[in-house]
Amino acid sequence: MLSLVPTPIGNIGDISLRAIEALREADILLCEDTRVTKKLINILKERYNTSFKENQEFISLHSHNEQDFVEKLEPSFFEQNIVYASDAGMPGVSDPGQTLIRYCIENDVEYDVLPGANAVLTAFVASGFIETKMLFFGFLDHKGSSREQQLQEAMYNGYTTVLYESPHRIEKLLREIDKVDDQRELFVAKELTKKYQTYLHGEAADILTKLNGNFKGEWVVVIQAGDTHASSAVSEKDILALDLPKKVQAKLISKITGENTKSCYQRLLEI
Repeated sequence: MLSLVPTPIGNIGDISLRAIEALREADILLCEDTRVTKKLINILKERYNTSFKENQEFISLHSHNEQDFVEKLEPSFFEQNIVYASDAGMPGVSDPGQTLIRYCIENDVEYDVLPGANAVLTAFVASGFIETKMLFFGFLDHKGSSREQQLQEAMYNGYTTVLYESPHRIEKLLREIDKVDDQRELFVAKELTKKYQTYLHGEAADILTKLNGNFKGEWVVVIQAGDTHASSAVSEKDILALDLPKKVQAKLISKITGENTKSCYQRLLEI
């Protein structure tokens, strides 16, 4: 049997009794990082006086080797008690796990997913945004036109939208949002459940001012729901291919995406 076990996103006290039991009884622990999982188990042993099976095997399973690992599996592997635990939060949410579940479904292997801590729902609830229909985008592409397109989709889908971002790109993301819609309300949170947990509300420029260059930590960004814009058969790429003044191109792009015309024009000047 396979069990996917969520682990605390910061505060060790958030681990559930079921999660402790699953980790304790595992024959094999598949780990996003074996060092992190071993550290968690040592903390559980010391803090909660918990005993674990002897001779547990730890196997590294992360985004870079997940596909190869699953392709080599045999259903008999799951005759043992197998647990997958990511470093923090719910497996399968911007972490490996879904490929394992798909394997179990296709090979009639019994599996279970334990509920538990995850940053998406924690930040979504903490945002206080009234629109309770939510979309989760995870991490946007790091750069290029695909990132621009994904941000447009995140801003103009009609739902409260949740993104993850690293400390290296959170400033970039906030500046990008400011260009697209400088009046959109945001909620950003870092280091959820940890000692230096931080909540910030406001427009992108306000949040940048409050942060004052301090971008350390893992970030969750919740974007207040914006207008929905119907998809168009004409893309931004099609418009840019036309021999038109940039101001005209900006107006046409804003019509199909909802992007502010002025910010779109500025973006085109920078291309």
